Formats: sequence, structure tokens, C-alpha cells
Amino acid sequence: MSDLQKQVQEAADRLVESGEERGLQVAAFRDGVQIVDVVAGVADPETGRPVTPDTPFYNFSIGKGATSAVAHVLVERGLFGYDTRVAELWPEFARHGKEAVTVRHVLSHTAGVPGVPLDTTPEDVCDWKTMVAALEDAELWWEPGTKMGYHAYTFGFLVGEIVRRVTGKPISQVLREEVAGPLGVADELYFGMPEREHARLARLEDAPMDPSAWGEMPADLPMFKAAPMTLMPNAELGSRPDYLSADIPAGGKTSARAVARMYAALLGEVDGVRLIGEERLREVTAVVSSGMDEVFGMPSAWGLGFNIGAPGRTPEQSPTVFGVGGAGGSTAWADTATGTTFALTKNRLTHDFAAAELLGGLVERG
Repeated sequence: MSDLQKQVQEAADRLVESGEERGLQVAAFRDGVQIVDVVAGVADPETGRPVTPDTPFYNFSIGKGATSAVAHVLVERGLFGYDTRVAELWPEFARHGKEAVTVRHVLSHTAGVPGVPLDTTPEDVCDWKTMVAALEDAELWWEPGTKMGYHAYTFGFLVGEIVRRVTGKPISQVLREEVAGPLGVADELYFGMPEREHARLARLEDAPMDPSAWGEMPADLPMFKAAPMTLMPNAELGSRPDYLSADIPAGGKTSARAVARMYAALLGEVDGVRLIGEERLREVTAVVSSGMDEVFGMPSAWGLGFNIGAPGRTPEQSPTVFGVGGAGGSTAWADTATGTTFALTKNRLTHDFAAAELLGGLVERG
């Protein structure tokens, strides 16, 4: 066992023993080779089923990394470009002055359609046609490309419908055929997960929340206009069978090793598979939009589909790191400077990235 594997295992065990975490996975690759493969704790407290390396976790937003990877693979194939107007591929999207929105705007969270209707239900989110119709009817919050704001739910449906229009297939099928399948992780990386597989998932639970946390947020924060409270991420929502089965490419069901492997194949070759070329990687990981996030009110920087910067550090402090973290504290990233990728998946939904910063820091220094 390597020193790094041992250090990460001990740190993960401590997090579980202290009660801060219930069950988790940590995976890291360097130059296409897995260097950390750690599990700790239980996937299901009721049965005592342990976390194993192939246990899938429902991860809010981490799936956006896979959504972006699918888009880049199709751009690499020449099926569309970053400056292709969305309405060229999906004419109905042009309604209400959205004809100028490009794929680049969508991937960099500058498209200006960050919100879903405030009467959207979880059942609606599970219905592709309903969400596509909502996007077609959406009005712009700002002129595309002029501001940046996290498109929490809409990102996945925007990219997913672009993918469906150019391939004729749902994005979950394209993920399997073009990304997860070639990388050997088709049974660990999903958008829509077949119901027969649900029993393999880790069971989510909410960490206790400081009741004052919501109170500190201004009531007029745009995030409260971007989605109803019933769609805010929590264990109940992420455990619904319809949510688990549906294609909701704003999130995903994945093991840490599957998503870390995917990022490794964006950086370079993994067992003969490389998802995008060197030039595309440079374009994808360059900052496209940065500044104050118009929806969530914090500073942020985006490349094409990936947040720039490591958890707990600014983009300026970690400009070569790209990835997507998720509500609940799971995260996945890659570092173009070191050839390292990292993923943490966990079933206790916390309100910070403390575990990701701790374990990711060990990998970075290791």
C-alpha cells in the first residue's frame, strides 16, 4: 500500500468514526493511473451494507462534469461548435429573444436562462418534455454573454437537449456509448439509472443544519427565483425513485472512481481511451466567464462546463484546477498542471466542502 493510499484511508476512517461522515469513497488518478482507491463507512445504515469501490452515489451537480464531457466529445467529432447558436440545433428555443444564445454561453453559465418556473414540481423535473418546453418558453434574465450565473437545473437540460437534437438519442445513452462504456464504467456512471440498479446506491442522509443558515441569506437573492424550495437539494429529493431513474443531467449517479477516471480521460489517456485532444483541453479549461455569480451571489469562474479553481481556493490560487462540486459536499476535479484527478462521493449531505478540502489536499501533496 502506498503512503498516499494509507494517509487518505486513515483520514477517511477518522471522518466516519467522528460521525462527520457516514460513508464515502475517494479516488484519484495521476497520468491516467489510479493512485488512490479508498472507501470508508456504510452505504446503508439500516442494513450495515458497507461502501465498496463500485457503490454508486446520487451526486447533485457532480454529474454536470459528465454532461460537459459528453458535449466536448461531440464537439470534437464536429457535430456542433461552441459558437453554434442553440436555436440552429433546436429552433423552438429561439422564442422570447433567445436566438443569440450559443453553446459557449450555455457551457459557461452565461446563457441568461438560469431558472425553472417556480411552480415546477419534482415530477416535472423527471419529465424531459416538460423541462424542454419550460426552456423554450423561458425569458432571458440578461443578455447572453454579458453576465454569469449558475444554471443549477437548466444547464443539464440545455446541454441534454442539444445532445438529443444532434444525435437523436437521450444524453444517458450518449454518455454510455461515448464516455462511460469506453472507459469501462457504464455500470458506475449514469444520468438515468435503471430501477433494477437502485438497490446498489448509497442511501443519502441530511447532516443537521444550523437553522440560522437560511436566515442569513437575503430573501431577495436570485437563487430563490431560480427554483422553488421543493427542488432544493436534500436527501429526500435525491432518494426519490423517479429522480434516480430520470435523466436529470444537472446531477448524476456515480462512484468516485468512475468520475475520477472520466476526468483522467479528459486530461490524457486511460487504458487507451482519451476523450478529447490536447488543444480542446486547453480551450475547455481556459476561463470564459468570471466575476460575481448573478444567481448565488458569490465570486466564480467558469471554463466551458467546468468551474475553475479547487474547493476552498480561488481560481487565482488554483488556476489549473477544473471540475464541478455538488450540494452536499461531494466533488470531482482535475489539475492540468499535475495530471492529477480527484473525486469524493459521500452519502451524508453536509453544508460545506470540508471533507473534500481535507482529502483533496492530501492527494495534491501526495
